[in-house]
Amino acid sequence: MSDTSERWSDLTVRLSSGAALVVIGSLGIWLGGHVFHLMVALICGLMIWELVRMLRPEALGTQRLLGILAGVALGLSVYLPLGFGLPLLLAPAMIGFGQLERHRTIYMAFTVMILLAGFGMMQIRDDAGFFWLLWLVVVVVVTDVVGYFAGRALGGPKFWPRVSPKKTWSGTVSGWVGAALVGLLFALTTEAGLQIVGISVAVSMASQMGDMAESGMKRRLGVKDSSNLIPGHGGLMDRFDGMLGAALLILIIGQFVGFLPVP
Repeated sequence: MSDTSERWSDLTVRLSSGAALVVIGSLGIWLGGHVFHLMVALICGLMIWELVRMLRPEALGTQRLLGILAGVALGLSVYLPLGFGLPLLLAPAMIGFGQLERHRTIYMAFTVMILLAGFGMMQIRDDAGFFWLLWLVVVVVVTDVVGYFAGRALGGPKFWPRVSPKKTWSGTVSGWVGAALVGLLFALTTEAGLQIVGISVAVSMASQMGDMAESGMKRRLGVKDSSNLIPGHGGLMDRFDGMLGAALLILIIGQFVGFLPVP
């Protein structure tokens, strides 16, 4: 197989499963409310299952227990006042700490990130509405898609070859440009103003940081994919790692900067 054919060999499978994810995700975002809460809780619970599966592949019962616990905790937390919901949201990280014999820091860090990001996405949909959650998703997707195609088409120096040998600087920077264009489109069609362009680039960077954090964790554990749930993409953590970083950034800075006006 030539270098060019090998470079694009997984494209058909990735596009097919990616399209299915887009349809399901778009429907959940559009419906919002309980349906969206349930979808996010299910996805995050499965990601915690994948995380524990990588950390303790032999402990099937622990994987299921912590995955279910995380999903239930997240699903309930959004319906409670913050003073009660936040302890519930963090409980799976504390409970799992006692269930693991090694890699406890990795488990706690990623569990907190996953659950807070899921909570942040639900808050955006509930408070800011469909339009601004769509913006967040589009920025992350464009960052990933543009980076994927540009990186393989342009090649060049690697971004972090020891951890993620396929990622290039050309793909990384192209992802920022794509995110800036998405921000510009939203700036021209909403009351957000040009600041949304810079925020879109920051969200793009945060999504790439989430991607690199998961890649670094997998490399340390000697794992290629978090699971095989999504053909061509690996597991849910492999697909949504960028969304975790982006949603977590919005959850944090959204407390200080009001940049999501109603369109």
